[in-house]
Amino acid sequence: MKFLPIDEQLALIGRGVEEIIPEAELSKKLETSLETGIPLNIKLGCDPSRADLHIGHGVVLRKLRHFQDLGHQAILVIGDFTAMIGDPSGRNKTRPQLTLDEAKLNAESYVDQSKAILDIDKLKIVYNSDWLNKMNFNDVVKLASSMTVARMLERDDFTKRFQSEIPISLHEFLYPLAQGQDSVELKADVELGGTDQKFNLLVGRDLQKSNKQKPQCIITLPLLEGTDGVEKMSKSYGNHIGLYDSPEDMYGKTLSIPDNMIVKWFTLAADADESVVKSAETRLADSSVNPMEVKRELARAVVKLYYDSETAATAEHHFNTVVVGKGIPDEMPEFSLTEEDLIVNVIFDAGLLQSKGEVRRMIKQGAVKLDGESVSDIQAKISPKGDQILKVGKRRFLKVIE
Repeated sequence: MKFLPIDEQLALIGRGVEEIIPEAELSKKLETSLETGIPLNIKLGCDPSRADLHIGHGVVLRKLRHFQDLGHQAILVIGDFTAMIGDPSGRNKTRPQLTLDEAKLNAESYVDQSKAILDIDKLKIVYNSDWLNKMNFNDVVKLASSMTVARMLERDDFTKRFQSEIPISLHEFLYPLAQGQDSVELKADVELGGTDQKFNLLVGRDLQKSNKQKPQCIITLPLLEGTDGVEKMSKSYGNHIGLYDSPEDMYGKTLSIPDNMIVKWFTLAADADESVVKSAETRLADSSVNPMEVKRELARAVVKLYYDSETAATAEHHFNTVVVGKGIPDEMPEFSLTEEDLIVNVIFDAGLLQSKGEVRRMIKQGAVKLDGESVSDIQAKISPKGDQILKVGKRRFLKVIE
């Protein structure tokens, strides 16, 4: 395997990262890889606690793709076993535990969605239940003996809960140990994770040392704030952009972010190189430049990353026509109606929204219109009578036909 020179590899690896621990060791590992032609094992663990992925997850997945593009072995660790423990990172209470079956079901969706970013044909996918499920109680005691309670309480979220007298379950202490054991099993050279995962990643490094392995290097990436610019991106906050959102939704939602998030989104959400980021910074500092111009460039870049340039241009045209011009798009999905039905059912059955509860909320918020007339009753019905246009929110349209 022929690799790029070390400085070129580090330039891509370092794009958008928070920390490389320790950077000198990573350079040494890359040098060895260059000399031997043997790719590094790059580990990314993911707990399939829920099935939906968004571009916030895409930040660390994109970094794994960078390593793939550099010729290294990317390993996606599906934490179906650790999901049963529940990652306490960033939590002020015990995270709900999943069953193994629930975790495996979510994992299938996770892997499928990650195809939007990763080269699946070159990706090694493993499930940590394959080794963690086989450990007996003696193995667990031995693993637990490698870590002290004091070391565990160095972890910021544990410290805060302990000081606030918020319960910490003993099984939560096992989570970083289990994740660290994954690194031992896989002989990971590098592990990726968000900044909230730093403690877990360091535990993996410690366990490798105690198992006479060369410790992994750690690369942490910033957490991406959602479209509100305040909370980290999450479906539960309603501030997310899904990996498989439509180009129109990606474009429109990106334009809704606060101006102070533009540069960070160029780096993390659009995976822009340094020259593009600096250009955005310069233009935003110029009072004669409208930030919306830069934000439109960002929105095109985000759509292009997940689709292509032509699709990004089409999404922008749709926004200009439908949202700015308050028109109706030339093309929209169609739904055939044969008998009277609730508007809630029609919108859900057409796939415009993911749940009937979400449809009802949109109606209550006054965000649903039928042929330009606002729908305010969640029990409102629609009858077949030629072509009718349902508008849901600012960007979703549905042509209801007989």
